[in-house]
Amino acid sequence: MARPIWSGSISFGLVTVPVKLFSATSPKEVRFHMLHDKDGGRIQQKRICSIDGEEVSWEHVVKGFEISKGRYVTVSREELNTLAPRASKAIEIEDFVELTQIDPTYYQSTYYLVPDRGAAKPYALLLEAMRRSHRVGVGRFVLRTKQYLAALRPVGKALAISTMLHADEVVAQDELEGLPDAHSKPGERELKMAEQLIGSLAGDFDIRKYKDDYREQLLALLERKAEGEEIVAEAPAEEPRGKVVNLMDALQKSLAAAKRGELREAGEIRHRAAPEERAAAKAARAPRRPSRSGRKRKSG
Repeated sequence: MARPIWSGSISFGLVTVPVKLFSATSPKEVRFHMLHDKDGGRIQQKRICSIDGEEVSWEHVVKGFEISKGRYVTVSREELNTLAPRASKAIEIEDFVELTQIDPTYYQSTYYLVPDRGAAKPYALLLEAMRRSHRVGVGRFVLRTKQYLAALRPVGKALAISTMLHADEVVAQDELEGLPDAHSKPGERELKMAEQLIGSLAGDFDIRKYKDDYREQLLALLERKAEGEEIVAEAPAEEPRGKVVNLMDALQKSLAAAKRGELREAGEIRHRAAPEERAAAKAARAPRRPSRSGRKRKSG
């Protein structure tokens, strides 16, 4: 059972809804430890001073901001504490806006909000009111010691809150080079064919369709090695960079392939893990006793 990582309340107007905060995501990234290749010992990192070469204990570590190369302004913990956000236990909603007005680029981490004891009715009221109005709440709250800008929105049966970047934390597109200009405007015939191609691949979004191929292959590799299999690694073949030689010809061929169902089928086959890889990836999540066999197998 998941445990709440924060408890407080949603505040809008004079209405307060007590809630508990739960993480909405559970990344499945495969993590490695750093080991010594000679004896398998864990590598330990130490804090070494770049001037005297001595190890520094935590009590003598201060934060420093580099103002120019090699010049720092140091800040003490006490000075930082004076600037810390007020320890509020409220998610203070300042505006209700349309969800489509918030570009996904601004979203960071997402959490679920669950009603605290005795708050089911006001929670359900806010959830349904937001769902009917097609609006999301934008406000601020303090998590641990940092204040976050956040968007509160209905997701299924729950309210979700996503921390957001501020305006100056998103790169402006006028800083990018190479974006299309007026000279790159597509022809009407090309545009219609591109729209037809998009339409031929259109469908409903189902996140379960998209698998993490790399993770499954990596877990399968680790499982084989845990069983004592010796892996002979082969350098992967480099795929040529895509280059459009004739845009109209490429569109025509793509559209013809899409009508025959070849494009969608090719994508499914390309991202479909082999049965033995899926089985090994599933088994690799559980601890296994290494085998003494010494089989060799090429990995490519």
